[in-house]
Amino acid sequence: MNNELTALTTIFTEFYYWVTVVMMFLIHAGLLAYEFGVTRPKNLNQTLVRHTMSLALVTVTWFLFAWWIYWAFNNGPFLFGGVISNAATAAALPWAEQMGPNFQDNIQGVFWAAFLLFSWVMSAILSGVAIERVRTGAFMILSVLVGSITWIWHASWGWNATGWTTQLLGYHDAYASGVIHAIAGGACLALTIVLGPRIGKFGPNGEVREIKPHNSFLSVLGLFIIYTGFWGFYAACNIPIVDVSRDAETVRFAATTIYGTPTTLSAITFNFLMSLAGGLMAAYVVSRGDPFWTLSGGLAGIIAASAGNDLYHPLIAMFIGASGAAIAFKLHHYVERRFRIDDPVGAIAVHGYAGVWGLIVCGFVLWGYPAAPAAPDVQNWAGSVGWLGTTPAGDPAINPIGMIIGAILTFGLFGFLATWVVAKVLQRMGILREPFEVELAGADTWHNRDIYPYGAGVVTEFEAVERNEAARF
Repeated sequence: MNNELTALTTIFTEFYYWVTVVMMFLIHAGLLAYEFGVTRPKNLNQTLVRHTMSLALVTVTWFLFAWWIYWAFNNGPFLFGGVISNAATAAALPWAEQMGPNFQDNIQGVFWAAFLLFSWVMSAILSGVAIERVRTGAFMILSVLVGSITWIWHASWGWNATGWTTQLLGYHDAYASGVIHAIAGGACLALTIVLGPRIGKFGPNGEVREIKPHNSFLSVLGLFIIYTGFWGFYAACNIPIVDVSRDAETVRFAATTIYGTPTTLSAITFNFLMSLAGGLMAAYVVSRGDPFWTLSGGLAGIIAASAGNDLYHPLIAMFIGASGAAIAFKLHHYVERRFRIDDPVGAIAVHGYAGVWGLIVCGFVLWGYPAAPAAPDVQNWAGSVGWLGTTPAGDPAINPIGMIIGAILTFGLFGFLATWVVAKVLQRMGILREPFEVELAGADTWHNRDIYPYGAGVVTEFEAVERNEAARF
């Protein structure tokens, strides 16, 4: 920092990301409240501790290798070359001087932390879908998989200005409909399929039995807290001060997306709130006023519009949010009835189905807009830029085919397939699901760690059904 203006810009950027990290902690307060409220009393302690400790483990693995993955693999390993070796990759190694106290680098730690909080989201989403029946050790392995390997591997491809899916396919996912939410939803679907439903969730003829949350208000309050934390999430997906001009004679500073395309906090404020409103209203209608699904629909609305919320008109963001919420609600109940999928918190629908829809619709609505500035270095390893089209300025263009391929990669490959393979291995090893007797009694009760130790009267109406179901085995 050789002058006051440079110093001011650097310190502002440092503080900007530091504040977004603080705000994103609210997402995890909300997710924990949401998950805790859905869990029945006999498993509350396990849910609380396991959710929290998975975040601690992902922090360590994020420091040791995940941050390096983001910088090392954006050229598409095994497709267009191997590991990238440059200054950014070297700086992300755990022993690099930038990965610790270093007065020559104000940004690395806070930028690392912002991405870490995105990783926490992955682990926390998976935690909710597996409550009451997955073993803690197995869940920790899966947390590292989704929190420190799969999502960041795809982020290096498609949430990076020089990533190969960005430059060659025109993939654009400004606020992570796919790179976080669709991957999380696909992972949740895979885990629920391998785990199977909770005891008694489905009757002998396949009828769906409702397992009610122990505290609905806490779950709904958690969703409101998640909305609040999402402001930090959106801001952290931006770079605050960048010269976006291409004319050497002109200088124009603005915020940009992760891709380096111009945006403003004002623009995303319009679209965030309109997509939230659209999701809330649509979910209220399709769920007939169910409070849990109404507020979950608000979250689905934000997620559905997130891929293009840097460029949408606010009314478009509202309609995309509304359609995403309706799709999430309808698909959740169809899949639950048709395929006997037990998703206690609606994570597959809210994150997965809404996220995939958000990617696909973005490809059509923003067809022809720049996905990112053209990166000349990409031509060195790929031969061309924008296989599926470019803008008049030569930038890779957003297009439906690229976004559909992105949806397949996020939900299908990095989300579903990767988690399904690891979960099947854990299942074959006999360490994935809680033993029958532990699940029936509840992990807290079995280990004498009940959060409500004097709550003999706090018994769900479902317990009798559950025990009758157990008698059939």
